[in-house]
Amino acid sequence: MNIRKTLTLITSLSFLCSGEAAVSIDSAPLKPRLVVMTDIGDCNVEPDDMESAVRLMSYADCFEIEAIMTTVGWNCDPYPEEWVENLNKVVDAYSKDVKNLMRRSSQATFLPLEKESIKQEIGYWPSVEYIRSRVMAGSHKAGIGVIGENNNTPGSDFLIKLADEDDDRPIWVATWGSGNTLAQAIWKVKQTRSKEQLKAFLNKFRIYTITDQDMVYGMRMNREYSSHMWMRREFKDDLKFIWDENTWQLQCELGKRNWNRHETLIQNNGELGKVYPKYKWGVEGDTPSFLYIMPNGLSDPEDPSQANWGGCHTYGISPDSITYSWSSWKEPYKSITEGYKSRFYPDELNDFIARIQWAKDGKGNTNPVVFINGKHSVAPITVNAKAGKELSLDASKSFDKEGDDLKFQWWQQPEAGTYKSLLKLDNGDSAKVKISIPDDAKGKKIHIVCEVHDDSEYNLVSYMRVIVDVK
Repeated sequence: MNIRKTLTLITSLSFLCSGEAAVSIDSAPLKPRLVVMTDIGDCNVEPDDMESAVRLMSYADCFEIEAIMTTVGWNCDPYPEEWVENLNKVVDAYSKDVKNLMRRSSQATFLPLEKESIKQEIGYWPSVEYIRSRVMAGSHKAGIGVIGENNNTPGSDFLIKLADEDDDRPIWVATWGSGNTLAQAIWKVKQTRSKEQLKAFLNKFRIYTITDQDMVYGMRMNREYSSHMWMRREFKDDLKFIWDENTWQLQCELGKRNWNRHETLIQNNGELGKVYPKYKWGVEGDTPSFLYIMPNGLSDPEDPSQANWGGCHTYGISPDSITYSWSSWKEPYKSITEGYKSRFYPDELNDFIARIQWAKDGKGNTNPVVFINGKHSVAPITVNAKAGKELSLDASKSFDKEGDDLKFQWWQQPEAGTYKSLLKLDNGDSAKVKISIPDDAKGKKIHIVCEVHDDSEYNLVSYMRVIVDVK
């Protein structure tokens, strides 16, 4: 039996990233494409990038990690070359834990490197050789002033290569430090290709930046210095730009409040836990950038108004008061996204702890599998309803691999829908819910989330989002 057929058989009996039942590797959803730009460095200066890198590697079955690029940030300009050793330590730890992590997906072997480099399905743990091949240098100098002919790097050239691949999936750029490696790639394409080709290139990318770190901390309010402003201003119609000045700060604060659990259940558990450093300023401030695209059923990342573990955002004026982006820095969205982040955080942390347990022991718990009206999907599903009528949603076919009992909670997210009034959800804490659709909801969309916990030690969660299209 060849390796492809072997993996098909394995995954047909296994579960995807958040525990979803797979029918076969050929029909499993593809992972979201992810590029990380990190100023990972000396843990005495800024340990949170290393914390986020450990978290990322414990979820390597959820994301197609296209590249991890070192770049400048608030604490370094230029980026010290020796700091990349901190990233290598995390990758080395993954190399020792991945065999245990693979048991979570009943994965027995790896695809050849050339096949790993094409497309990966959710649930597949990549080899350490693949990860090492994707670690590279981005721009090690900050600001829009360095962008130009002599600033090409392995990272900026690789972004162009990724965009040219025959792949319809968007490329999400998680910016933990500076995003000017992407700015350099855009500049080069602008110089060498037609306007139509530049537009196509820009349309391939989505950027989620943790604050604006294309400068040192002392000049952080000098927005004109940053290449981020240039990207937002010059390409506002073609480059989706999420600027987080809110969720990352709450991530840091909630991590500090829950540090005792990190210290006890993450640090020194497995090889990844052994390289998870203690916080200095805050815990995992960069993690929301990839939690935002987590394929756990909670949202479609293409719609930033849908609340998920990386926050929820609205389109409007940026914190620079000049350009536009998706953000949650102003009220009422500041309080709204903080409310969702606080709600999700206990589940988000439990999920991480459970994965570190797999890394340490090669066994543990997996997430429930949610079915609504007989359908399972990591992407939102749409159901039709009629104004003035009752809609029934049935999640009773949901199950847990370990046989744990399930607890259901249905809730509405009004910010994501076009119908803003809150509806009464009859039996909202049971497997089946009934919703009376108001007469004035005609022509509107209503967002309903089914949240399902198991009764394991960590009460792991899965979701499905239903978009009710009212005719």
